[in-house]
Amino acid sequence: MRVIGAEGEQLGVLPIEEALAAAQDRGLDLVEVAPTARPPVVKIMDYGKFKFEEAKAARAAKKKQHVIQLKEVKYRPGIDDHDFDFKTRHAREFLGDGNKVKVTLMFRGRQLAHIDLGRAVLDRVIAALADVGKVEMDAKLEGRNMTMVIAPK
Repeated sequence: MRVIGAEGEQLGVLPIEEALAAAQDRGLDLVEVAPTARPPVVKIMDYGKFKFEEAKAARAAKKKQHVIQLKEVKYRPGIDDHDFDFKTRHAREFLGDGNKVKVTLMFRGRQLAHIDLGRAVLDRVIAALADVGKVEMDAKLEGRNMTMVIAPK
C-alpha cells in the first residue's frame, strides 16, 4: 500500500506490516484514505485530532448556514393606511432577513361577500413589496382566510 507520512511526504509503497510499524514508531495511527486506489493509499496521522478538526469544520459550516423561516403577517379587508404601512414594514424586514412571508387576509361576517376588497389589499401588499420580494404562491381563499406567500428576491 502507498504510505503518506504525517507531514504529507511520500514514504513509498510498503507492505502493511512496515506501514503499521512506521506509524507506531511515531506514536500515530495508520488511516486508509483511498481504499479503491491501486495500490490503496494510507496516511500516518493522529486520528482523534483528525476527527476533532472535521467536527469543528462541520460546526463552523452549520453556524454560517441560514435556515429560511416562514413568517406571517395578518391583514383585514378594511385596514387603515397607517396599520397597512406598519404591517408592510414588518413584512419588508422579514424579507430583508431572507425569510418568506405568509400574508393572511382575515374576513369576518359579511366581509366574505366582498372578497374583491380583500384582493385589493393583497394587491397593495404585492405592489409595496415588489422591490424586495416576489409572489411564490398566489392568493387563494381557504375558509374565512385568503393567503399568499411572498419569497425574498
